[in-house]
Amino acid sequence: MNISQLETLITISKTMSFRKAGELLNLTQPAVSAQIKSLEDEFKTVLVDRNQPVTLTDRGQVFLEHAEQILTVVEDLKQRLSDLDQTPQGHIVLGTTTSIAIQILPRVLSYFQDQFPLIKTSIQSMASSQIYNSVVNGQIDVGIGYLIERNPNLMTSVLYYDTFELVVSPRHPLARKQGAASVDVLRETPLILLSHDTVGRRFADAIFKKHGIVPNVVIELSSSEEIKRMVEINLGAAIMSKQSVASELRHGTLKIIALSELEVSHPVGVIYRSGRYLNSAMQQFLSDLKGMPETQFISSE
Repeated sequence: MNISQLETLITISKTMSFRKAGELLNLTQPAVSAQIKSLEDEFKTVLVDRNQPVTLTDRGQVFLEHAEQILTVVEDLKQRLSDLDQTPQGHIVLGTTTSIAIQILPRVLSYFQDQFPLIKTSIQSMASSQIYNSVVNGQIDVGIGYLIERNPNLMTSVLYYDTFELVVSPRHPLARKQGAASVDVLRETPLILLSHDTVGRRFADAIFKKHGIVPNVVIELSSSEEIKRMVEINLGAAIMSKQSVASELRHGTLKIIALSELEVSHPVGVIYRSGRYLNSAMQQFLSDLKGMPETQFISSE
């Protein structure tokens, strides 16, 4: 058995085709067939059902799980050996929310990649609730999001604190109000809210429930960027992360309406799996990220 055979089996499981697997691995179809036949002969079992579409047998599925584990160990070994030269390098898959990706990451990654050009980063956008599962499942290496739960399999570190605010267009009737508003404005005002899988919406729903408010939700969107544009053209008010609207507040296209009921600090931080080997890229990234002052993340109005 060799690593190439394991990679071939894994690729077949994904493509369900000997031909497509060969194209991805730069192998001829007979070479792919020979590798699988060699594995089956060595373990004296049938791993692949060759009917179309090609699928793994029950024994093949068991074999696949171990093959993936073996390749993970091999990659881990390669990285450990690479780390011995003391030069931080590697690839980091980072998961974060859209608003954090737009507002914060450009400053962080610009600094980081100037200092460590051999470290490459990929970014996946997702809701904070998805970040935890993605880190646990190994789909991403590091998450940056709202710290909304405790998980014994994860390590977290607070980077800064955010709040959610009621924001309106300067042309909205509430924009003329002096001082703090009553929570009753949430009952009376048409609202544009984030979808239910976001921390901001869960917080808003908790406020509504606590005060017996049935909100007048006129638009519901998953993207904070889309919501900001809707609020700017005065289609409604919104409850949004203060950091996500920092630029609009500076330019005067949005205005905060103070509500004491919303004055709750929400920690935003880094999330990564505990007990895993941290390659040099991850060690450097986490060290620098956790060492940055809060002002590095928070935009002034």
